[in-house]
Amino acid sequence: MGIGGSIFLIALGAILAFAVEADLGWLDLSVVGWVLMLAGVAGLITTVYFWNSRRRPVVAAPVREERVVADRVVPVQDNQVVQEYREVRRPGRPI
Repeated sequence: MGIGGSIFLIALGAILAFAVEADLGWLDLSVVGWVLMLAGVAGLITTVYFWNSRRRPVVAAPVREERVVADRVVPVQDNQVVQEYREVRRPGRPI
């Protein structure tokens, strides 16, 4: 239930509780009005609570670049040392 539905229930309940004076015999309209008002207030409170929990600021995690370093045997080609370098990036948002 959204804010509009909650306000509608509160208004309908107030009309039934305070403005209507009909006698149905087996149904008390003022009690029905109070129940509708309470349901509207409960729906309004839960809607506002969930809206506030969704709108909390999200702290972005720091972007980390990880390097994998391993002690490997360094290959030698023509008396030149060849160094290996590898970067591993985790999938995420672009930099």
